[in-house]
Amino acid sequence: MVMRFNNQNEFSEAKKNLTSVLSNPESSEKQQTEAFSNYFDELQREVTKNITSQMQDDMFSRSHGGANDLSGQERKFFNAVIQEGGFKDNETLPVETQERIFEDLQQSHPLLQHLGIRNLGAVTEFIYGNPEGAAVWGPLFGDIKGQLNATFRKESISQLKLTAFIPISNDMLKLGPVWVERYVRTMIVEAMSVGLEQGFVAGTGNNQPIGLLKDLGGSVVDGVMVYPDKASVGTLTFEPGRTTINELKGVVEKLSIHTVGTEERVRNIAGKVVMVTNPFDSFGIKANSTVQNAAGSYVSSLPFNPIFTESMFVPQGKVLFFVKGEYLAAIGGEMEVKKYDQTLAMDDATLYIAKQFATGKPLDNQAVQVYNLNIAPSTSTTTTSTTTSGV
Repeated sequence: MVMRFNNQNEFSEAKKNLTSVLSNPESSEKQQTEAFSNYFDELQREVTKNITSQMQDDMFSRSHGGANDLSGQERKFFNAVIQEGGFKDNETLPVETQERIFEDLQQSHPLLQHLGIRNLGAVTEFIYGNPEGAAVWGPLFGDIKGQLNATFRKESISQLKLTAFIPISNDMLKLGPVWVERYVRTMIVEAMSVGLEQGFVAGTGNNQPIGLLKDLGGSVVDGVMVYPDKASVGTLTFEPGRTTINELKGVVEKLSIHTVGTEERVRNIAGKVVMVTNPFDSFGIKANSTVQNAAGSYVSSLPFNPIFTESMFVPQGKVLFFVKGEYLAAIGGEMEVKKYDQTLAMDDATLYIAKQFATGKPLDNQAVQVYNLNIAPSTSTTTTSTTTSGV
């Protein structure tokens, strides 16, 4: 069961503040430390409250094969955690727990699902290729090895490591292995999701993934590869009617073109276009795309049916489009947990860190486009005789 968080409370505000600090390249180390500390305090309180509530409402779920069921290995592992009063150094979470963490990441965070994040398990590298170049024509017995090799690439994810902080309340260890597992899993999912989203959307490429907002045409500065922000390719108003149709027509046309060698080709992007906005801007876009039909009901739709999702790491006033399948997002390697005894001291809790290899980068610079937003309140009174549908 994926835990749902209240979007209007102290935890929500702490998360917003953390994403704001992480999005600001000028934020100081002190500001980041304070934002992280406040976030983890509120996260611990929120998860503890939710776990306690679920425990009271779900006392019989384990005997009914519900989401609380643990494997024998998991039960043994978390019983040992309870007996030891916490995790020992460099303990590896059970495989089943790691798999649940990945499933929860996808279910509770649509952006990660749309990016097609892959779980490689214990593997830390994989091979991917361009299917258009996987079959080639040539003379019988000719040398095509070089042509095939050029279409396949090997990617290692062991160079980047994502660290998630897990404050474990001392009282939580008294609730039994089922609830300790759920608590730990929820904490890791929530903490990892912030780091993954930040990296996949706005990562600099310097000990981070290369984010969707970055241009792959980087350059070396002082021995470090620097990827600039992608330049905006236009402005979208989302004014109802023909204006929005023409604007999004330009978006899908630009996304559908990609270069193979020196040749421009058209790719099929039907059902694959994802539109990512800052949550604040999504209200204006939805308002402009909402009309009243003949029955008096309000319906909302956009032409070409982009998949709509949000991210706090997309700057306000910008909208990001990408083609599903054209971003490499992966986690792998065994997830290790160890006690963290340096800073960020917690009241009545022990702080641990969970480490996971992860990587991400656009596979095609043309499959990601950034636009400016110029949203003004619409005064259109357009009505439709039937439910609006995408063009």
